Amino acid sequence: MKSDMKVYTQNLHTHGVLCDGKDDYESTIRRAMELGFTSIGFSGHSYMSYAPSHSMSVEGTEEYKKTVRALAEKYKGRIDVLCGIEFDMYSEDPLTGYDYIIGSVHYLKVGNEFVGFDRGADEVERVIDVYFDGDGMKYAKKYYETLCELPKYAQSDIIGHFDLITKHVETRSFFDTASKEYRACALEALHTLKEACSVFEINTGAISRGYRTTAYPEPFLLKEMKALGCGIVISSDCHDNRFLDCHFGEALDMARACGFTEVLTLEKSGFVPHRI
Repeated sequence: MKSDMKVYTQNLHTHGVLCDGKDDYESTIRRAMELGFTSIGFSGHSYMSYAPSHSMSVEGTEEYKKTVRALAEKYKGRIDVLCGIEFDMYSEDPLTGYDYIIGSVHYLKVGNEFVGFDRGADEVERVIDVYFDGDGMKYAKKYYETLCELPKYAQSDIIGHFDLITKHVETRSFFDTASKEYRACALEALHTLKEACSVFEINTGAISRGYRTTAYPEPFLLKEMKALGCGIVISSDCHDNRFLDCHFGEALDMARACGFTEVLTLEKSGFVPHRI
């Protein structure tokens, strides 16, 4: 284990201009260096034929890999640059040529239709009304049932924003996250996923985009992750490098409050723990 970590100095969940990020990759590397990061990992959205506007194209994916690898060589010795992918569960990406994989679910498959739910509150309400008979708990259960299937599609190194469907929990009551029914299905999914991947992220992205004032996942899930022996990384799910280290201090405090005594960073040797 490395020495105590007072400031978290890595972000592995980072998007750029070849998917839905605002910034080019080199400017984000420079921003990471300004912040004193020891490493930066990019995680472009994997190609989804059913959602081309929310993912890298097949050609764009190859350009992405070449660009990040070239920049890793350019900045070698100054900052470590990693080439990852955020793999959406139904994606067609062959998952080759990456340093790590973040496994995520942004779409639910209802019949033969791919239904995106990582949207604004009004669109989420429409999804619940149209596809789940207006029943928010039915929607939540479908999400967690889908999440349990993720290991069949990819061997993830990190599970991304575990409880993404709580994006609007602070402003819209689509379902009750304090209810026994909700917590039972969320915890069941956590126990299932832990068998395939034991590293999860504290994700601050919804804070920078104004949807939440706290990070994913909710404390009851973080406490269960600790009890299960899971590891955690901290990420900003960055789409705008002005927010590359968004609320990392608060995320460390959240980890401590939920019982964690260490966090992980990803290095060439694998995940490395740091005392907090």
